[in-house]
Amino acid sequence: MLREGENTGPNPTDRGKGGSKLHLLCDNQGLPLTCAISAANVNDIEALKPLARGIPAVRSRRGPRRRRPTKLHGDSTYHSRDQRRWLRERGIRVRLARPGIESSQRLGRHRYKVERSIAWLGSYRRLNVRWERKASTFLSMLGIACILICYKHLAKHADGF
Repeated sequence: MLREGENTGPNPTDRGKGGSKLHLLCDNQGLPLTCAISAANVNDIEALKPLARGIPAVRSRRGPRRRRPTKLHGDSTYHSRDQRRWLRERGIRVRLARPGIESSQRLGRHRYKVERSIAWLGSYRRLNVRWERKASTFLSMLGIACILICYKHLAKHADGF
């Protein structure tokens, strides 16, 4: 794992080795909408707002373009009153597990889709171990991998059109 460079930090679960985290926001089918990276020692809560702001406009058959999802599911690492309030102000219904009150097990059927997408990203060897020192290079590799995931999904389902 890379110990130096941009957006790296001591990993609290791996004896303090330097590393990065991948953050992913997916649609209902598990296709990546936005992605980001952060240092391994940065709290996940800090990644939620930039990810939600980075959702591209979605063209629909009827009506105006949608700029945000109607509902957001997440586990207890993304829970905070500030995050819930911020999402509600933007018209996004929140379904985040609250620590000590709700277990993440109930969110499993929704969380599975994101975990599957992260596993798809793991099939690209360039993302498994971070060799790039520049965060912009690593983020561009992550973006290319997300594009390839979407392309493969579209190519698989294009036969029905």
